[in-house]
Formats: sequence, structure tokens, C-alpha cells
Amino acid sequence: MKLEGKVAVVTGAASGIGRALARRFAAEGAAGVVCADREAAGVEEVADEIGGVAVVADVSSESAVGSLVSRADERFGRVDVFCSNAGIALFGDEHAPDDDWRRSWDIHVMAHVYAARAVIPGRIERGSGYLVNTSSAAGLLTHIHSATYAVTKHAAVAFAEYLSIRYGPRGVRISVLCPQAVRTAMTAGEEDGVASVDGMIEAEEVADCVVATMEREEFLILPHPVVREYVKRKAADPDRWLRGMSRLAQEYGKGG
Repeated sequence: MKLEGKVAVVTGAASGIGRALARRFAAEGAAGVVCADREAAGVEEVADEIGGVAVVADVSSESAVGSLVSRADERFGRVDVFCSNAGIALFGDEHAPDDDWRRSWDIHVMAHVYAARAVIPGRIERGSGYLVNTSSAAGLLTHIHSATYAVTKHAAVAFAEYLSIRYGPRGVRISVLCPQAVRTAMTAGEEDGVASVDGMIEAEEVADCVVATMEREEFLILPHPVVREYVKRKAADPDRWLRGMSRLAQEYGKGG
């Protein structure tokens, strides 16, 4: 799918990857870009910059996601592309507070579920549409320092797989975005951390990769191409892969 003439919704659009996606979609000639975020000032600034529409929304709320889609429908008559991109970094192990686990689940998984509920029925009727769900390379591999992050990002990938299997044959395209380290507020101070072992890229590079992958209508969006090789190694020999990840965790000082 090409973005020219399409109507797109981007969540988490006030900063980072979401802001880069909103800008890039507008540059591609989108007919309309609806920018959503919890941060009113940031999302309004991005929307004003690109001539889009700003919506303040907490995507952990199903009613808020439904209202967001309704707002886009009212303004533009349809939603062609929904980028469920919002994310948080509440890193923790099995002892992390239950509230951190719930919040991570709500943002990294249920927000995608709510978007699918709100968007897919209309896209099936039209026989076209695109959902881009942001996960992480941690959703394909793992995060050696955070169970809360790795588990919920894995779930995000699994849900995107389900959507693709069920709705792909009915014209609804699904992709899942799985970058490694990206220079955003979430990764501040991690320039020398394990997440950036293969290099920290800019959000604009991620947006470039998203647009290119959407044009090819491929499921996996991998701004760090090496992730594909890591996934193959993990599948080929899980025990060897786990031993290697344990050594990496020890090297970076947070192993068990």
C-alpha cells in the first residue's frame, strides 16, 4: 500500500517513532493524518506542523480508541491505515509491581486489541485497510533486563500474527514493527546499553522502513535487518541461543 491519498491514524504521535511516522505519512501525500497521544501539547504541535488533526487519547482505554476512530471517520470519512504505536518502558522482573505489569499489558497488547475491534469491521466491508502494530525486536527475541517489556511485546507480535492469519485473506493488511534501539526519550542514556549493541538508529529511519515495508505489504517491519538472522538462530538452536543471551546479560551487569 502506498500512503498517497490515504487517511492514517498514528498513536503515540507526540514524540519518537510516532512523530516520525506522522511526518513521513504527510510527506508521502496522505489525505489526512490523525495524531493521537496522551500529551496534549506535543501532539498538537505535530498535528499543526503537518496539517493534521490532534486527538488527546489514552489508548489503554477502549472507549478512547473508539472515539479516536470515530473522530477520524467524522473528519475524513474513513481510516485506511491505523498505526497502533504507543508504548511505555516500565522495566521489571517477575517481582515488578502488578500495576506495572497491568500498565505494560494495557499499552502493549490491549491497545492493539482495541484498535482491531474499532477498525477491522469497517475495513472488511471495504475489502482493504492496513494495521501497523508497534512491538519491538524484544517481541521476536527478548529483553534480557525486563520481563514486563519482553512478555508484553511478545504478546503484541502474537496478536499481529493472529490478525494477519484471520483477516489478511479478507483484504486487511497487517504488519508488526520490531526495531532494536531507536533514539527516543525511551532510550535516553542507553547509548552504550545492550539494546544498542547493533547500533541506535533515528526515528526517521524507522519511518522510512515502515513506508517501504508497507509498500511491499510484508508482515515484519525490521529497521535493523540483523534481527531476521537472530530470529533464525533462535529457532534453529534455542538452547544455544539462550546460553548466548545469558552470557550477554552477565556482560551487561544485570544477570541473575
